[in-house]
Amino acid sequence: MKVILREDIQGLGKSGDLVEVREGHGRNYLLPRSLAVLANDKNLHQLEHDRKVISTRQAKLKAAAGDVAALLAKTDVKIKRKVGEQDKLFGSVTAHDIAEVLIAKGLKVDRRQIQLAEPIKSVGTFEVEVKLHHEVVGKVKVQVVGEAQ
Repeated sequence: MKVILREDIQGLGKSGDLVEVREGHGRNYLLPRSLAVLANDKNLHQLEHDRKVISTRQAKLKAAAGDVAALLAKTDVKIKRKVGEQDKLFGSVTAHDIAEVLIAKGLKVDRRQIQLAEPIKSVGTFEVEVKLHHEVVGKVKVQVVGEAQ
């Protein structure tokens, strides 16, 4: 039985894939749970239309992400924090702090897009990656400056 998957199913395929499954698996599991639809002419034409719409939308999102990445490369983020001995910060600089500064500068970035393995705990300049799209990663320079007590 040929079906078109409506959702990603581990071990079977991704959403929009045309796959061959056993009759019982398709009839008793995939179709009743709306995880797939039969691969008839009507559904195949709809799949092609949906693929075109999705690819157009993805191209627009990728272009917009590229524009934001170019702006991020030109943007410097400066964050002041109180420091103790040996330039150790009281607290740390997190992705949330960086996102707030970027939003204040007019860049629409979500804190979950900022790829910070661990919070910044020292004074200095750091290059932080921002994942804007699954194919586009921007980089922003974050300068952490010590503030005397």
